[in-house]
Amino acid sequence: MGWKAAEKLIRHWKVLRGDNVMIIRGKDKGETGTIKRVIRSQNRLIVEGKNLVKKHIKQGQGHEGGIFAVEAPIHASNVQVLDPVTGKPCKVGVKYLEDGTKVRVSRGIGASGSIIPRPEILKIRATPRPTVFGPKDTPMDLVLEKTYDAKAGRGMPEL
Repeated sequence: MGWKAAEKLIRHWKVLRGDNVMIIRGKDKGETGTIKRVIRSQNRLIVEGKNLVKKHIKQGQGHEGGIFAVEAPIHASNVQVLDPVTGKPCKVGVKYLEDGTKVRVSRGIGASGSIIPRPEILKIRATPRPTVFGPKDTPMDLVLEKTYDAKAGRGMPEL
């Protein structure tokens, strides 16, 4: 990728995998769906069951050939997130609550200004965190051991 193309990449993404969106341009204009995959390197995303194209696949060992309908990526500017209250497409803004948590809110004409919830699919970890200590994990007593004392000057390396 050249520097010109890198300049055009979206830095702060406001749509996430699992969001309900409406397609605002293209052959599926006006239809709604869920984001299946986000391709940040191309500013594109795949909406579940939308923007279907025919793909010719040659027969090979272990799989059948033929013509299949697959979902093609859509540019991120061609979709808008649906407002959770009104169900209409809206712009997405960012707001900080009193406790300091960052949330997405609906913005624009006809938007309710409500909080857009984080999709449930993002809360599920693909691989669970390990609960048993492995052979390369540092024991907890060594982690909590105090090795530096600022007042006494112990623990400072000799320079």
